[in-house]
This record gives sequence, C-alpha cells and structure tokens, in this order.
Amino acid sequence: MSNRTTVTEFLLLGFSDVRELQILHFVVFLVIYLAALVGNLLIITAVAFDHHLHTPMYFFLMNLSILDIGSISVPVPKSMANSLMNTKSISYSGCVAQVFFFMLFSSTDIALLTVMAYDRYVAICQPLHYERVMNRRACIQMAASAWISIFVYTALHTGNTFAMSFCGGNMVDQFFCEIPQLLKLACSDSYRSEAGAIAFSVCLGLGCFVFIVVSYVQIFTTVLRIPSEQGRHKALSTCLPHLTVVSLFFSTVGFAYLKPTSSSTSVLDLMVAVLYSVVPPMMNPIIYSMRNKEIKAALRKLMAGRLFTKNELSIFRL
Repeated sequence: MSNRTTVTEFLLLGFSDVRELQILHFVVFLVIYLAALVGNLLIITAVAFDHHLHTPMYFFLMNLSILDIGSISVPVPKSMANSLMNTKSISYSGCVAQVFFFMLFSSTDIALLTVMAYDRYVAICQPLHYERVMNRRACIQMAASAWISIFVYTALHTGNTFAMSFCGGNMVDQFFCEIPQLLKLACSDSYRSEAGAIAFSVCLGLGCFVFIVVSYVQIFTTVLRIPSEQGRHKALSTCLPHLTVVSLFFSTVGFAYLKPTSSSTSVLDLMVAVLYSVVPPMMNPIIYSMRNKEIKAALRKLMAGRLFTKNELSIFRL
C-alpha cells in the first residue's frame, strides 16, 4: 500500500493516446488559450488606459479579466505540453500548485462576481447613494478582501488535501489536478477529514449564488418600476453581461459537480472539465465586449493607438 510520502508524481488522464489526436488537442487548446489571453489583456488595457472606464463596474471587470488569465493558465499549458511530448506525468509539487492556483482563481472569481452583483444592485436600486457607497476606497477594499480571504482559505484547503494519504495509486482521472479527483485516491480515513472542508466550500459557493439571485430579484423589481422603456433597457443593458457571465460560470460548475457520478464516463468528465475551466475565461471578454458600447469604444481607440496618447496613466477615478 502506497501513501503520500511515496507519491512523487501523478499521471493525468489524456484526451487520447492517438498521436494525431494529441496534436489536434494541442492546437485546439493553443487557439483557445491565445484567444483568452488576447481578449482579457485587451479588456485590462482598455480599462486601465481609458478614463471613461475608471468606474467601479470596470474596475471589477479588470480584476475578473486578471482572474480569467490566471485560471486558464493553470490547467491548459501543462495539458498542451503533455500532449505535445506524449506524456501524462505531473510532479507532486506541480500538482499541489495546480490545485492551489486553480482553486484560488476560481474561488476568487465567484467572490468577485458576487461583489459585481452588489455593485449593480446599488447602481440601480440605490442610485442616489451609489457614489458614496461604491467609492474608490470601498471598491479597493472589497476587491482586496476577496483576494486575501480566498488566498487564506485556498492555502488551508490545499494543505489539508495534500496532508492526506494516497492509497489508490497516482492516476488522476482528469487533465489537470483537482481536489475531487484526488479524493478518489485518498484513504478512507483521510477522506473523512476532508469532508468538512468540502462541505464548507459548497456552502460558500451556494451562499454567493443565493446573494447574486437575491440581488437580481431586487434589480428586476426596480427595473420594472421604471416608467420609460428606454430607461428600463438602459438599466438592463448594464446588467446583462454580468448576468450572462454568472449564468455561464454557475451552469458549467453546477453541471460538473451535481451530475450523477455513476453515469459519467472519463470522456464526459474531461469534456465537462473543459466547459468550466477553459470556456468561461475565453467567453467572458467576448460577452462584455459584445454587449457594452463603452468597452467597444475603448477597444476601437485601443486598436487605433489613441488610448496611450490621449489618456494619463492614473489608475481609477471612481
């Protein structure tokens, strides 16, 4: 029986053992990864250099883009490298790093989406108090609180996970290291010690989801009371990108973790993992740029090279 001290590496499940399909996987992931990087970097640059976007909503959007770059950079490059080199191995320390950083970025993503829902709630339901409530200091504090609290939580959760004894071998049924798959390799007594941390994580996620739902119930109730159709459309247009991103994130994660385990195959698990780990970081910049006139205008200026010459480098005038 092997335990944690004898595990020096893990083997990740590949998409295929056929060389041609491995190359195809590398190319597809490379295109997706570059699209996500370019899209999110454009959002970050546009928000940073266009003073018209120095508002709380776009400040949080820039943080979301940073998280998206981080979250997709955790599983995709290693998976591409494994396909290109026809290997499945990842070192023990590499697996720890993947678990820590993927949880950090994805969990902070949830926290930030919750803060963005609150921002939209204050903007639409309490517009007279918006500048006072969502001032520069408050926005920085909320973003910093999300990053720091999730960092501490992730460090404790990751440490607790790798304190387990792995008695089930070192084959991870996923294309990157994640806690649910590592639990399948743990001894039964170690698994029970991790159950509390998992339950706490689920409660946090559900709490954020409920907060977002309640916020949007209040938002829609307020919007319906706006007398003019143009006013209702303008209010909803500021919420639609965020609502779309929230729906995409929670639907993919919910499908991944709530589907019946017994009916899932390894191929299905791989496809579902791609949905929640790779697709949202690529789609989020597209969603925000398609539905937002201010982002479109800033991106046009950026492409024309005018942002760098007409705007100062001061960060946020909230």
